[in-house]
Amino acid sequence: MTNSTSKIFFTFLFIHLAIWTLVPTLTNQNLPLDTIEALAWGSNLDWGFNKHPPLSAFAVGIFYQIFGNQDWAYYLLSQLFVITSFYVVYKFSEDFFQNKKLALLSVLLLEGICFYNFITPEFNVNVCQLPFWALTVYYCWKSIEQDDIKSWLLFGLFAALGVLSKYLFFYLIIAIKIFFIFILVKEKKFNLRYFIPGSIFLLILLPHLMWLTENNYVTLVYGLHRTGLENPSFLDHIVYPLIFLGKQIGMLIPFFIMFLFIVLKLKTKFNFKDKKLLFLLTINIVPIILMFLTSILMGVKIRTMWMTPFYLFFGVLLIYIFQSQINLNKLKSFVSVFLILFIFSPFAYAYISITQTDKRTDYPGKEHAIETQKRWDKKFESKINVVLGHEWLAGNLSYHLKSRPRWEGGIENYLLTGDKMCFRTSVCLREKCNVCLGEK
Repeated sequence: MTNSTSKIFFTFLFIHLAIWTLVPTLTNQNLPLDTIEALAWGSNLDWGFNKHPPLSAFAVGIFYQIFGNQDWAYYLLSQLFVITSFYVVYKFSEDFFQNKKLALLSVLLLEGICFYNFITPEFNVNVCQLPFWALTVYYCWKSIEQDDIKSWLLFGLFAALGVLSKYLFFYLIIAIKIFFIFILVKEKKFNLRYFIPGSIFLLILLPHLMWLTENNYVTLVYGLHRTGLENPSFLDHIVYPLIFLGKQIGMLIPFFIMFLFIVLKLKTKFNFKDKKLLFLLTINIVPIILMFLTSILMGVKIRTMWMTPFYLFFGVLLIYIFQSQINLNKLKSFVSVFLILFIFSPFAYAYISITQTDKRTDYPGKEHAIETQKRWDKKFESKINVVLGHEWLAGNLSYHLKSRPRWEGGIENYLLTGDKMCFRTSVCLREKCNVCLGEK
């Protein structure tokens, strides 16, 4: 039975990977906005960018070196990040339950959350966090249980890579810190190996911290700007948190419907001396509470997509709490609901992609690149080495042109610094112009 469960799990991973790579490849004409932005940054790699830390750009940059401008490769990249996180959650669950069926259910439940299927074709910083979120939790637990140097090192490594994906990763790190403080207070014993992950974490982040200082903390400014903090109102401290809670509950409804089909009764006893339960509550609930408190105290808008990695271990938590109420011999209803959602989600994505023709993924990026190249070739014999302008417009050119020109920011960057552009090697895209050769 154990081998059978493993086969089902790996079959599920393969089918998920195949479906969510093929569906957007066949129905989208252009890559999504965030993926194009990451590709723009990846054309001119640095230790950070105007909106985010560098890891998502590093990932697409590596894939571009291998596959070039093949759209399917970036849908594949996104799904590799997703199924890697699924695999880590599965391995983590095995340790918690000592039962592969329960571990499998912990992952299958995640198909009831749109963060892990419907929105995943767009590779971005949220998707980029997924494997590192899962691996940080996994090696944190292994470090606590095994207390071996390898686990402590990997704990620090994956925590740093998570932060290099997106700063919201700190919400998980703070939650883990709270758990360690609890252990210290309870056990009244300090372990010198606690310093290992922190040292590795800071060492890996150091180049980015230096870049951040040199660039006036531009990514932090952007993050605050996205919350709507620049126009504060007293009502924001009430309205935004309520909107946040409402959206989270609504988004989790399919997940809870699936869960109801595997439990006999919603009845259990909480043992707060149970270390496993406390750990699961900390990594699942505390980051959400911290996000909610952020919205209340600062009066900021929490965008739904920011919560993408926060629910990776929700299935593990609920199954661990209610495992005594789960009848593993009666899962037919659960399987039926799972298959409905598993099939419906890609069909819904394909339908929206085909019927709605005004989306970013309908942008004729390749056609604009061909036209730009034709106009360029009429004037110059040199290659296009640089593109300037908005990440979306210029990023599409950078991605689709054969010369893979570097994106070097907006035209205003050059005007402000007094730099001179050579228009025999550069293409400039202004806000209201799709194709411009910078003629002056």
